Amino acid sequence: MFKNIMVPVDLAHAGDLVRALQCAGDLAKHYGATITYVGVTASAPSALAHNPNEYQAKLAEFAGAQGKAHGVTTSAHTVISHDPTADLDDALLKASKELNADLVVMASHLPNLTDYIWPSNGGKVAAHAKASVMVVRG
Repeated sequence: MFKNIMVPVDLAHAGDLVRALQCAGDLAKHYGATITYVGVTASAPSALAHNPNEYQAKLAEFAGAQGKAHGVTTSAHTVISHDPTADLDDALLKASKELNADLVVMASHLPNLTDYIWPSNGGKVAAHAKASVMVVRG
């Protein structure tokens, strides 16, 4: 049913993604799908990496560890953005198209007051992606 699963990840908050990562791993194993972990970063140095190459190496290491943990084939895809906070949704939508993802599994937080003012990342991706989107809370 699914062959290419895309999982957006924020390496700074990897601990908050446990349920989404487990869900993606289980689905990939069940369907024999490949998971591509997508990270969006700026070209400027950040707390995670000094440059995009270092970020890509960390994302690839993360993808490899997830592949071993879940027994599935994984890869990493880094998107460079001028402003990852402002461009995140569009960057993820573009990545899902480029990667030919047929399922996007992404973590979400519990809704709060700001979600009534600004749409969530998962909500926007689910509304505009051509792929199926599973938003996993918790």
